[in-house]
Amino acid sequence: MRIIISLISGLLFGLGLVLSNMINPDRVLAFLDITGGSWDPTLAFVMGGALAPMAIAWIWSRRQGYPFAGGAFPESPRFGPDFRLLAGASLFGAGWGLVGFCPGPALSAATLGGTPVLIFLAAMIGGMVLHLLLMMATHRR
Repeated sequence: MRIIISLISGLLFGLGLVLSNMINPDRVLAFLDITGGSWDPTLAFVMGGALAPMAIAWIWSRRQGYPFAGGAFPESPRFGPDFRLLAGASLFGAGWGLVGFCPGPALSAATLGGTPVLIFLAAMIGGMVLHLLLMMATHRR
C-alpha cells in the first residue's frame, strides 16, 4: 500500500511540475532574478498553491494519530540545524540558483531529454554516490 501511495504521489507531483512549467530552468531562474527586471512570480504561486493541501494534510495527520498507510510517524528531530544540514542546504540552493534545476523537476524534465538536464542528473547522482562513500568511510549513517 505504501508503495502505491508513493507512486501516485510522485506521479501527481511530477504532473504538477510539468503543468506549471517548473521543469523549465529558465522559469525558475527568472523567479530567482529579483533585480534583473525579468522577475517571474510563477514559482511563488506554485509554492503557495502547495501550502494549502500540505497544511490540511498536517492537520489531518495530527488528528489521525497514525499514518494512513501503516507504520509509525517519524520522531521529531531532537536538535536544531547542524553543519551537515547547513552545508547540504547551501549546496542545494547554490545548484538550484546556478542552473535552475532541483531533483524533482530535473527528473520530470528528463522525460523531455536534453543535454543540460542529463548533465545535471549525472552530477546529482555523482554527488549522491560521493555522499554515500563519505558516510561509509566515516561510519556515519
